[in-house]
Amino acid sequence: MLLSLDTRGVGKVTVVRCSGRIVAGNETESLRSHITGMMLEHKEFVLDLGEVAFIDSSGLGTMVRLLTSTRQQRGDLKLCNVPQLIHNALKTTNLTTLFETHGSEESAIAAFYLRKSAPEQAKASGPVVFCIDQNTDVLAYLRELLRRGGYDVHTSCSLRDALILMRVTCPALVLLGPNVKAAPGIQQSFQAACTNLAVIELGLEFSTLDAGEAAAQLLETMQLRLQPHPRLDS
Repeated sequence: MLLSLDTRGVGKVTVVRCSGRIVAGNETESLRSHITGMMLEHKEFVLDLGEVAFIDSSGLGTMVRLLTSTRQQRGDLKLCNVPQLIHNALKTTNLTTLFETHGSEESAIAAFYLRKSAPEQAKASGPVVFCIDQNTDVLAYLRELLRRGGYDVHTSCSLRDALILMRVTCPALVLLGPNVKAAPGIQQSFQAACTNLAVIELGLEFSTLDAGEAAAQLLETMQLRLQPHPRLDS
């Protein structure tokens, strides 16, 4: 069974889902080149091994080298959904203390955020805002706009991934782009997660408006939505 790699970004973390066998030859070379090719722009990786049927010594050696490379770049590589067969191999080779393993992708992704949350919270920063849009150009625009406005900004193109990140980042406000779709269960979970949050829906016209006009309108709306509501008994 050939090794296949399915990659996606979840916030600042790159998740690589492996399926097949990680063995000497094309498979280990494919994994090595895939990860190292992304290291210029990405430093934090999760390897999802849930669909890996077999790993040999070369496969373990490749994973060790990738872990070393990411840490040399001040990043890290975590494992998740490790099958019992691979867990036994890690235990036998005394590598269980070298690799940080998690039971799910969500737990592994969250670990990257929770590890650094304390020093980041000590810095003066504005409210946490989460942006969700299918248009990556719009997300890039929102990131720069809101960061320069003093907000702590997180983004995602996927509702499923947004749910994972929202549990970690605890936003005060969500910006939701048009036509962001997901399976009904994910939609319901997302709506439930937003029950006590301020949510601003970006219309279809947002990406076509003059950038300055769009920014002014959005920042004004955000300030209004983030203002504390006066108590009725005051």
